[in-house]
Amino acid sequence: MQTYVEAMQPGWNLGNTLDATPNETAWGNPLATQELIQQIKAQGFKSIRIPVTWDTGGRVGPAPDYTIDPAFLDRVQQVVDWSLDAGLYVMLNLHHDSGWVRAMPTNHDAVLAKFNALWSQIAPRFRDYPRELHFESINEPEFDGVNDATKNALLHELNTSFFNIVRSTGGGNATRPLVLPSVVTNNGQVFLDALLETITELNDPNLIATVHEYGFWPFAVNITGVTEFEGVAQEWTTSGIDRVYDTLVSKGIPVIVGEIGLLSFGGFNGAIERGEALQFFEHTMSYYRSKGMTYQWWDAGNFFNRSTFQWNVPDIYDYMMHSAVGRSSTAESDLIFLRDGTPLQDAVINLNLNGNTFIGLDDGATPLVLGSDYEINGSVLTIKASALAAYASGAFGEKTVLTAHFSDGVPWKFFVRHQAAPALGVASATKSGALVIPTAFNGDVLATMEARYVADPNFPYPGPTNWTAFKLYGDVYQPNYADNTITIKKEFFAETTNEAVDLTFHFWSGKKVSYRLTFEPGGGVITDPQELVIYDNQFQGVWANWSWTPTNENSEEVVYSPTKSIAVDANPWTGSMFGNWMLPLDRSDYRTLTVWANGGA
Repeated sequence: MQTYVEAMQPGWNLGNTLDATPNETAWGNPLATQELIQQIKAQGFKSIRIPVTWDTGGRVGPAPDYTIDPAFLDRVQQVVDWSLDAGLYVMLNLHHDSGWVRAMPTNHDAVLAKFNALWSQIAPRFRDYPRELHFESINEPEFDGVNDATKNALLHELNTSFFNIVRSTGGGNATRPLVLPSVVTNNGQVFLDALLETITELNDPNLIATVHEYGFWPFAVNITGVTEFEGVAQEWTTSGIDRVYDTLVSKGIPVIVGEIGLLSFGGFNGAIERGEALQFFEHTMSYYRSKGMTYQWWDAGNFFNRSTFQWNVPDIYDYMMHSAVGRSSTAESDLIFLRDGTPLQDAVINLNLNGNTFIGLDDGATPLVLGSDYEINGSVLTIKASALAAYASGAFGEKTVLTAHFSDGVPWKFFVRHQAAPALGVASATKSGALVIPTAFNGDVLATMEARYVADPNFPYPGPTNWTAFKLYGDVYQPNYADNTITIKKEFFAETTNEAVDLTFHFWSGKKVSYRLTFEPGGGVITDPQELVIYDNQFQGVWANWSWTPTNENSEEVVYSPTKSIAVDANPWTGSMFGNWMLPLDRSDYRTLTVWANGGA
């Protein structure tokens, strides 16, 4: 079975199709065709998972027989036939039927009866099919209102019943590979241990375990401020893979990762920044493969266009396919910001070589010159300021793409952006609607947003998920770079009191922009976005240091955010003074002066 599973690498899901409810096209995908399946094979996939929701849209009759609509069973068989004819390994399952399986704790007998009835019809239909077809008992099984021990016991009952039904139909089903999930296909130790017990008890050489992988949840949906893959998100993912390997694979039980993806990633304009997503996919897929596990990409129609047969996000495809055979190199970021009006510095970037060797760096189609344009020292790439100077002026935004090449794998792209401090304008709304804030992004990219009550900035926090100050990207707030707006959605206000709120927008350049919301008695929302930055890691605009005491405006010894501060060595009859030549300054737009000071021990 281990050899069987490794021959399936990599795999693809026909998501949101035969599993869509109430019919195949209800969730926006066209009908699956033989040409589509052949194209999946041509793209280099070795296996296909065909999720099927059986009890929806009149596909299953009433109790006690729960008869599957013959026309729908024929349709499923047709897609299975196309897939096998294309030379793919095929996984067939009960998918969103897990919705009614949830009621098993309170409706045990009826749920078990329906579950058994479905497999008692599906298994005989494919009894004499080749061994490349395998069955998965149930997708992401969950049970309402019970503890983990009870969930494990109920799933053991379902998996065992599924096993006995399929094996009893004989023919090819007597030895057909069967795939058994953990509770919610979760890699928590308590669920893996229970699945190990089930497989050990069944004592059959043709069993495969399955888990799913959607990454560290705060990173995968962009909440709690975890916007980067390196660090806690990578450690969480790696430790989960290790648990699966140690519990199952190392004991001779092969594993298929039946779904792999990021929950809020549908492309490169969403909650997860492009480079961070690529790091996740490269690291996670490669690590699964190195541990002998096969991954199957969850595609609900937003990656491979099922009409044009083109990849909507080619970079993800490239990294996924190479991860099936080797490692690609990545970097700590794919963004290089050149801040307007500041002295240009070298860009120093840490690379994740992943066993490869750095080969060279191109600016578009032009190779850059080692020594004069860039330097490489082990895994540290330094791009000289002189090579970036041409892009540090003019319009804000993306100016060029630099491409790093390595001895193996997919080249890594750096997007060079000319950037100035973002600015948010005045906006108003009612609490029952959305607040649309005019925003000059000035070449910057929004990473996340936090919200705190002014009177009490600690827990509870305004908006949904009030246990974290960082709000959910997309569901609560949404940038629109084409329209130059940031929208705070009505869902935020629905769970916010009438106390004033301070928002902080975190941008990928490292810039943070504050924005205050206040609420009128009638439910109106008014904003106070006026902000004049004097110093933030450096003097801004035409502000300058007019002090007559020793000062170091580039001190790195004690900092607030994120790298520099003004260090002052004060003596009698000396003073610190910061001035603006553009006098007079109309102070009527500003109500507070904020200074962060550290007086030392």
